[in-house]
Amino acid sequence: MESKTALITGASRGIGKSIKEILSKDEIEIISPTRNELDLSSSESIDKFLSQVSADIDIIINNAGILKVGEHNEFSSDDFHEILQVNVVAPFKIISGFVEKMKVQNFGRIVNISSVWGQKSKKGRTLYSSSKAALDALTRSLAIEFASYNILINSVAPGYIETDMLKQCNTEEELSIIRDTIPMKRFGKKTEIAELVKFLSSENNSYITGQIFTIDGGYTCK
Repeated sequence: MESKTALITGASRGIGKSIKEILSKDEIEIISPTRNELDLSSSESIDKFLSQVSADIDIIINNAGILKVGEHNEFSSDDFHEILQVNVVAPFKIISGFVEKMKVQNFGRIVNISSVWGQKSKKGRTLYSSSKAALDALTRSLAIEFASYNILINSVAPGYIETDMLKQCNTEEELSIIRDTIPMKRFGKKTEIAELVKFLSSENNSYITGQIFTIDGGYTCK
C-alpha cells in the first residue's frame, strides 16, 4: 500500500483524524482538504476541488458529515437539503469524480462513514437518520456497479464513539445513561473504527464490498 494515495474528508478531528494517522503509518500518501479547500455544502466547491486534484486517488474515505438534531417541525426543507448535500450528495460527487481513473487502474477502495442511526432512529434524528440510510443505500448500489473493476465500496457505521463531540454534546450524567444502554458498557474507541477502515481500504480486502459494518458494542442488537 506504500504507493497508494488516499483522500480523506473531515480528517482534522475525531474519527477522521484517527483514520488519517493509521493510514499514514502505512506510508500511504494522504490528501485531507480543509473546509476552505473543500466545502461539502457547496457543489461548486466540490467541482473546483475535483478539478484541482492531479494525483491518482486509490482510496476514498468519505468521513465528513453534519448532524442536525430536532423534531421534524423544527426544520425547514432547506435544512433537509443541507444535510443531504453534505452527507449524501457530496460523497456521491467525490466518488464520481475519481472512479473513472480507478476503473483504468483496476483498483479502488472506498469507505463511507455512516452511522447506527442509518439503521435505527430515535426522537430528534429524522434528518440525520434519513441521510445516513441514503448513504448506506448508495454504498450498496455502487458496489454492484464497481465490482467488476476491482473497486470495493463499504460503509462503516459507528455507534457511540469516545470523541470530543460526544463529550461536548452530553453531560457526565447523560454519558453515564448512554453507556448503560450499550451491552459492552463502554464507548467505542476511534482507533477501533480506524483499524476496520484500514483493512477495508487495503489490498488485503479483496472480496468484501457493498456491506454495512456496524461498530457499536452491541447497541443495535437490542
